[in-house]
Amino acid sequence: MIRRDALDQLPVRSALPALRAALDGRGTAVLCAPPGTGKTTLVPLDLAGLTGEGPVRRVLVAEPRRIAARAAARRMAWLLGERVGEQVGFTVRGERRAGSRTAVEVVTTGVLLQRLQRDPELAGVDVVVLDECHERHLDADTSAAFLLDVRETLRPELRLVAASATTDAEGWARLLGGPEGAAPVVEAAGVSHPVGVVWAPPERPVRPAHGMRVDPALLAHVAAVVRRALREQTGDVLCFLPGVGEIGRVAGELAGVDAEVLQVHGRAPAEVQDAVLAGGSGVRRVVLATSVAESSLTVPGVRVVVDSGLARVPRTDHARGLSALTTVRASRAAGRQRAGRAGREAPGVVYRCWPEGEDGRLPAFPDPEIKVADLTAFALQSACWGDPTAGGLALLDAPPAGALAAAREVLTAIGAVDGAGRATGRGVRMARIGLHPRLARALLDGAPEVGVRRAAEVVALLSEEPPRAYGDDLAAAWRTARRGGDAYGARWRQEARRLAAAAGEPSSGSGAGGRGGSAADAGAGGGRTGGGGGAAAASEDAVAGLIAALAFPERVARGRGAGSFLMASGTGADVAGAGTGAQAGWGHRAGSAGDGGGSRLRDAGWLAVAVADRPVAAVSARVRLAAVIDEETACAAARALYSSGEEVRWSDGDVVARSVTRLGAIELAARPLAAPDPGLLREAVVSGLRREGFGLLRWPAAATSLRQRMAFLYRELGAPWPDVSDAALLERVEEWLGVELGRARRRADLARVDAGQALGRLLPWASGDAARFDELAPERIEVPSGSRVRVDYGGEQPVLAVKLQELFGLQESPRVAGGRVPVLVHLLSPAGRPAAVTADLASFWRDGYRSVRAELRGRYPKHPWPEDPSAAEPTRHTSARLKRG
Repeated sequence: MIRRDALDQLPVRSALPALRAALDGRGTAVLCAPPGTGKTTLVPLDLAGLTGEGPVRRVLVAEPRRIAARAAARRMAWLLGERVGEQVGFTVRGERRAGSRTAVEVVTTGVLLQRLQRDPELAGVDVVVLDECHERHLDADTSAAFLLDVRETLRPELRLVAASATTDAEGWARLLGGPEGAAPVVEAAGVSHPVGVVWAPPERPVRPAHGMRVDPALLAHVAAVVRRALREQTGDVLCFLPGVGEIGRVAGELAGVDAEVLQVHGRAPAEVQDAVLAGGSGVRRVVLATSVAESSLTVPGVRVVVDSGLARVPRTDHARGLSALTTVRASRAAGRQRAGRAGREAPGVVYRCWPEGEDGRLPAFPDPEIKVADLTAFALQSACWGDPTAGGLALLDAPPAGALAAAREVLTAIGAVDGAGRATGRGVRMARIGLHPRLARALLDGAPEVGVRRAAEVVALLSEEPPRAYGDDLAAAWRTARRGGDAYGARWRQEARRLAAAAGEPSSGSGAGGRGGSAADAGAGGGRTGGGGGAAAASEDAVAGLIAALAFPERVARGRGAGSFLMASGTGADVAGAGTGAQAGWGHRAGSAGDGGGSRLRDAGWLAVAVADRPVAAVSARVRLAAVIDEETACAAARALYSSGEEVRWSDGDVVARSVTRLGAIELAARPLAAPDPGLLREAVVSGLRREGFGLLRWPAAATSLRQRMAFLYRELGAPWPDVSDAALLERVEEWLGVELGRARRRADLARVDAGQALGRLLPWASGDAARFDELAPERIEVPSGSRVRVDYGGEQPVLAVKLQELFGLQESPRVAGGRVPVLVHLLSPAGRPAAVTADLASFWRDGYRSVRAELRGRYPKHPWPEDPSAAEPTRHTSARLKRG
């Protein structure tokens, strides 16, 4: 029996006529409805005709998370007075509860993508509702793009609703409206209860979160705020924290509190999630939750929200090939969503654990996942959809070109796309498995080697990272999962069965990394590595290592000692000591005492690194999950990175010539080359000149002077005089230094090259202008005394430094560059010290000489100081010598 009383109380009911009209008219609409209005539950029931209004239709509701999909289906089934699986059902990865009568099916956006790839027309579906689109998950954005493509090309009658409480309504309206103009925006007025705000920042500064690390002092403060809220307020408390680890830590801090402490996150058992969402039984509750509780869920009894202000989001370091979750400040939109949980059923209060002054500086919305996440899965979805560049997809934000290019490189390497970026048969199969393409590759190529069941079990471990308590050794974590009866173990077994079934399908393409055998040969029950006792344990290490290496070949790593490794990608990686990571507060996995944990990884010669991240400002990555392997396995799994050849390069200040075998950045073997390739030698020498400059050559005074004179003429006269700056010389290095480069094999050979002799080749000999070089930029100028004085061309203006008495009788300053540029004369005292500087000698004799004469005449009485220097006889000698002469 339909619960009419509950349906009538949902505020979104007032917006339903406008929503139906919008869909009847345009086929698309944006629904903005505050939390608690019923947009997730009443709207799908109404559009499906299950509330008694309108024709019966089949509605597909897409939620970003499994917990939200299950909760929404249960709530709608309750409103209809039915059990889940009848007229309302759900499908999430590994679990489906729906039947032939199901009119409203709630799915995750990942499941929706799989359906669209298998059946682009979505046969039998009349309406698709994309719920919580403001969260901007990549799967949701991709689903919207595919659905708009379907509407345009296959099914214009398919109706599409983008629904959210806080979103960029105008952006979504433009996207859904297409060329016809913006889609209608339907707003539902909320009747949520008022929520007061209490600012509760820590009394002492805490360190900012970075990577997966959150300052324990902040978590202790959050727990203290929860205790304060229990004292000051009534009702249940919902506390938002960034991740499972932080939830566990705060739960420990709340030991002994007079309330039931519950934990809600994506890894929590379904029965725990159900219990939280079903409401309490008279006992006050504290619900510690990740962002899964921000939207689509109503937690009954909650009157207080404690917000840590943190969220965990995906980030990708494309340069190092590392993808990981990182902790960031939650956006203002997320803060509003979280606070709204306190006002769903009655007036409430939110305690915000940051200063009020910081609130306005928070980002308005979370970053779209397409801008920051690994795009390998997105690129494969696009290729399977028939749009390898994603250029034809209707997306709110275009994927970054660099991230998309990196994703295509991965897909090409694993055989998922061809050279043009089109999906191969193998790539289509990978996409349909419902895994990241890397893990799909490991499953398909690992199954013939180790057996379908074992490959599926290890890939299931990698698809959802095991709890920290399982340790950082992948093989040990695998054994723990098999033994354990916890919630993770149950989900792992279910996923392993699903993957084993998927991998047992006939292969549509050859493996990229297998070394023989087939899934049929190995059988579903195990591989060729099976055995008993110690052999079985050893084979499990080998299996775990091979699967991890197939998934992440660029992360195979060779030990450098003391827990330090070098990955094939070129990034360093460090393994924590057994059990030390968590105590240090860095979020490392503590090693399992029974399996050796981190200590065993530290001493390994080779690792297959499955999970790693790089802390802010750290040089090396931190290994979070890895398996011990040998060199043969590393080379087999990462064979695309294997190379062998001559390496002639400039390194550590000299030419190094070796024959080298490498696995990516890992040097496997090397020997000196007696007769390296001349072309490679030349490139190495030029590289040295680029790095260290032309100081590698021999620059006698004449060579430096020649370069300065050439630079002066280029600056003043231009062509045909050559540019001799470092950049220009490097560009023409073969022209002026080619002969010497051909003979140079090491740094010492360059040190013997006379740079001046080589530079002379750049003078304009062909045009004949080189013959005027000494005329236009003379190395020396003859002065009236008969001396030939060197000109310094090192500054902005040529300088002639000469004793004052040697210029007596010279009426004008000397000029160079064909008379265009006057020489700057530095007039020296008889002792060779500067007395005056002038570029206009006539003016100096007339106006400046008197003061110089008056100052120096008494100091140097033996030298001539005539009253009229312009008519005096020039001399290099004293007055006495002049008389004797």
